[in-house]
Amino acid sequence: MQADTKNLIKLHLIVFIYGFTAILGKLITLDAILLVWYRMFIAFIAIGCLLIMQKKSMRIERSAILRLGGIGLIVALHWITFFYSVKVSTISVALGCLASTTLFTSFLEPIFTKRRLILLEVITGFIIILGLYTIFRFEPGHIKGIVFALTSAFLAGLFTVLNKLMISKNRPMLISFYEMGSGFIGITIFLWINGTFNLSLQFPTGSDWLYLSLLGIVCTAYAFAASVKVMETLSAYTVVLTINLEPIYGILLAFAIFGETELMSGGFYLGTIIILLAVFLYPIISRKLTALK
Repeated sequence: MQADTKNLIKLHLIVFIYGFTAILGKLITLDAILLVWYRMFIAFIAIGCLLIMQKKSMRIERSAILRLGGIGLIVALHWITFFYSVKVSTISVALGCLASTTLFTSFLEPIFTKRRLILLEVITGFIIILGLYTIFRFEPGHIKGIVFALTSAFLAGLFTVLNKLMISKNRPMLISFYEMGSGFIGITIFLWINGTFNLSLQFPTGSDWLYLSLLGIVCTAYAFAASVKVMETLSAYTVVLTINLEPIYGILLAFAIFGETELMSGGFYLGTIIILLAVFLYPIISRKLTALK
C-alpha cells in the first residue's frame, strides 16, 4: 500500500513534467523543427547512457529496427506539429486540442489490431468532437494553432497504437532509444535534402541549452523511464486516468508563468472541459461496464 502511494505521487510528478513540456517549447527560441531535432538527439544520448549504466543489451531484430524507425519519424512529426502549435498560438490551445488524442486512438486501434469498434469509444469520440467544435467556434483567431494541435493529436494516437504492437516483443526503453535516434536522423536527412541544413542550423543560446537539457533529459528520458517503473505496482487504469491531467497541469502552469497572454475565451474553456470530461469519464464508465459483465 505504501509503495502504491509513493508511486502514485511519482506518477503525478511525471504528469506535471509532461505538462511542463509545452512551457519549455514556448521558452525555447528555436523553431519547432530544430527544437525537436535537439530534443531527440539529447534524449537519444540520455537513454543510451541509461541503457549502458544498466548494462542492458541494445541488440534488436533488424525488422523491428525498420518498424521503430518509421514510428520514430511519426513521433518527430507529432512533436514538430505540437511545438509549432505552441509557437503560432498558445500553450492552452495546443494542450486543449491534444486531449483529443483519445478520439483518434479509439478509431485507429481497431484498424491496426483488427478488433471491433466499441460503442462507448464511439460515443466518447462524438463528445470530444462536440468539444472541439466549441473551441473552433469561439477561437477563430487560433485556427492555425488548433489545426496543428489536432494533427499532433492524430499522430500521437497513431504512434501510441503502433508502439502497443511493438511492446510485446521489445523493452519499452529500447523502443524509445531507437525511436529517438531514428527521429533525429530523419529530421537531419530532411534538412539536408531540402538544402537548408546549414541555413537552418542554429546553436542554442545559454538559456536555450538549459531548457533543451530539461526537455531532453528530464521531460523525455527521465519521465519515460519513471513512467515505466511506476507501472510495476500501479494499474494501467490508474496510469491512464492520471495522465489525462496533463492538459490541466499545463494550462494552469502556462497561466501562472505567462499570465494574460494565455487567457482564452469562455468558449475555449467550455470546449476543453467537454473534451476532458469525456476523456476522464471513459475509463470510469468502461470499468463499471466491465464489472457488470
